[in-house]
Amino acid sequence: MSSQPEHSTLLIPGPVEFDDEVLQSMSHFSQSHVGPPFVAVFGETLTMLRQLMQTSNPASQPFVISGSGTLGWDFVAANLAEQGDDVLVLHTGYFADSFTDCFQTYGVNATQLKAPIGDRPQLPDVEKALKEKKYKIITVTHVDTSTGVLSEVKALSELVHRVSPETLIVVDGVCSVGSEDLQFDEWGVDAVLTASQKAIGCPAGLCIMMYSGRAIETVKNRKTSPGSYFASLKNWLPIMQNYEAKKPSYFATPPVQLIHALHTSLTQVLARPLSERFAVHREASQRVKSTINSYGLKQLASKPENQANGMTAIYLPDGVKPPEILPHLLKRGVIFAGGLHREIAAKYIRFGHMGVSVTDPARKDIDKALEALREGLGEAFLG
Repeated sequence: MSSQPEHSTLLIPGPVEFDDEVLQSMSHFSQSHVGPPFVAVFGETLTMLRQLMQTSNPASQPFVISGSGTLGWDFVAANLAEQGDDVLVLHTGYFADSFTDCFQTYGVNATQLKAPIGDRPQLPDVEKALKEKKYKIITVTHVDTSTGVLSEVKALSELVHRVSPETLIVVDGVCSVGSEDLQFDEWGVDAVLTASQKAIGCPAGLCIMMYSGRAIETVKNRKTSPGSYFASLKNWLPIMQNYEAKKPSYFATPPVQLIHALHTSLTQVLARPLSERFAVHREASQRVKSTINSYGLKQLASKPENQANGMTAIYLPDGVKPPEILPHLLKRGVIFAGGLHREIAAKYIRFGHMGVSVTDPARKDIDKALEALREGLGEAFLG
């Protein structure tokens, strides 16, 4: 039984519901950020991130920095690219547009390769683009939170290494890390950026990243200084290396209590094999999608291979808009998110099913949400 105050169940694609122990870690007493007790916790946290991202390569480096997942875009644009460089952004929704805007802010030339809404760029098209032009970086949103589209990182990485091996592979994993398989070493990824508040199951406020040795060397060999001070990998690299080695270090004060919460969350995540965690998310996702289909509803991601395991974007019936259905869900103690994709925001809603709502068998969040959706749709039509 949860010790949290009674509240509506948050089932948006992040933030998600949090485990009691994680929230209790947030109330940890004040500590010095360079004192041995906290340094030990931070070091363990960074090491656990290696396990979560599935990297044992000592040349790779995890980073945990105050900020949202959006800060990860700045790190990529300010460090891996230089003014005038060309980058290829694979577009599966809203967040590819934002990543493009970030690149352009730093004077980087970003080209988008788009797919129809609900789909992802096809590998032959990616291969064609890579053969036509040399790109410093290719970015892919593993799961786009605006559409629920899942991208095939493994096959994409194999393609890039074959066709354009010098191109750095950057994965926006904000809505995937913790609910989707992502094998950093095996797949040859160069950078993954994510955030704390989604499938990792920790309150918002942490930008979490993993950089490969090749990516770090790219930063060290820049012709110009990084385009940001706070988001400079050169400033943060020795800090993270020292903390992971259990040595105190300082560039900017880390959020001590949030890192305690992340430590607790990662300890829970890694308490069983990652393959089991991904399987649980996959099973819950299939149940959600099957039930939605039985209601006569359609997904933005219509092809099974494009469907994320941690969320579902659901088209509403004709004549029903998000503001007409979401209050009916809230009345039943369930919170979904409205649409986010600029072109179709008024036509769909988003259901997040990741983290403790899925992995804790004592919770009935998914059953409660599906029943609320069924009843809410009926009430919306009657209204």
